[in-house]
Amino acid sequence: MATDIKDTAHVVEAAAVMRLLPARPRLLALGEPTHGQDSLLDLRNELFRQLVEQEGYRTIAIESDCMMGLLVDDHVTSGTGTLDEVMEHGFSHGWGTSAANRELVRWMRAYNDGRPASERLRFAGFDGPLEITGAASPRQALTALHGYLAARVDSDLLPCTAETLDRLLGSDDRWTDPAAMMDPAQSGGQSAEARELRLLADDLVALLDAQTPHLITATSREDWDRARLYGRTATGLLRYHHWMADTSPARMTRLVGVRDQMMAHNLLAVAARGPALVHAHNSHLQREKSTMRMGGMPLEWWSAGALVSARLGEGYAFVATALGTIRHQGVDTPPPDTVEGLLYALPEDRYVIDAARLATALGDARPAPRVSPWFGYSPLDPAHLADSNGIVFVKDVPQG
Repeated sequence: MATDIKDTAHVVEAAAVMRLLPARPRLLALGEPTHGQDSLLDLRNELFRQLVEQEGYRTIAIESDCMMGLLVDDHVTSGTGTLDEVMEHGFSHGWGTSAANRELVRWMRAYNDGRPASERLRFAGFDGPLEITGAASPRQALTALHGYLAARVDSDLLPCTAETLDRLLGSDDRWTDPAAMMDPAQSGGQSAEARELRLLADDLVALLDAQTPHLITATSREDWDRARLYGRTATGLLRYHHWMADTSPARMTRLVGVRDQMMAHNLLAVAARGPALVHAHNSHLQREKSTMRMGGMPLEWWSAGALVSARLGEGYAFVATALGTIRHQGVDTPPPDTVEGLLYALPEDRYVIDAARLATALGDARPAPRVSPWFGYSPLDPAHLADSNGIVFVKDVPQG
């Protein structure tokens, strides 16, 4: 079996990944089993550069706020803002402090300098404006959508004025109170004002859709695409806040599901403009149902990757990342009867693994699930090896 497993392993490079796939996908999703490890982001950057230079990829989408990501995209495409400003204000979840993310943005800007618009690299955040402690106010997305429409369509067609939106939105503090994450009573997501805002947001998105031929001609497809992002974000946030105020046992399942649904809608929009590398946690990109425990409750939902895969078919590919050790977090050498343990026995430091061939090589010898001593690392599920197109295996993750 050791020889069979070795035969599934290849050098980590974009060409090796592409050979695992039936065709070039519109979205090539590279998962990671833990966050905050710059060595994994360096590997992501390396693969993206190869995909750009060898396979014609032009976009990278990462697990970061889709609205904030517009600042990064403006910088890399046109040089708007400084690198320091973009790293501070263009990323959520603290990702702007990452040296690897900074190098990604710097390289993309340098690559684009002097190139025509059709050849420039693009950046996208595809997460909603959501943090573990809560969700953003829908104000930015909703008012941006209204402003775009108000400047370009007859005022009689608008369902409301900007002043009405401002009154209904009220103070942003009522939307962003972190106490609402654990206490539904602290959320205003099901107030009369919030219900009216959901109806108005729906009408504004419908108007945007109905006026598409005029709007694309009056502005540009790029501006119209951005307005659609405003609409998706506004309706998604209002839906998320609605479920934050819910008191049923399904509350947390609804919340994690809405988040991945928002991610999926953003990824489908990215796919519409050409091939992209997508990078996020494995749990957001895998094809099988995602599971976790929160507050002692088991949660189960369909990930963004599962939703997108159902729509795109072979246009979506998923490559999971698995790790041997993260010793500075107490994740030591994997047991030899786990998938990670079998791969750890290979001689090199990292590989691209043909997941389907690995599953065949293992046959009826079912590896044991690995148990992580650190909550921040999610091991591979051996029962779903064949649900990914490949695996990037990294033997040891260094500290820092």
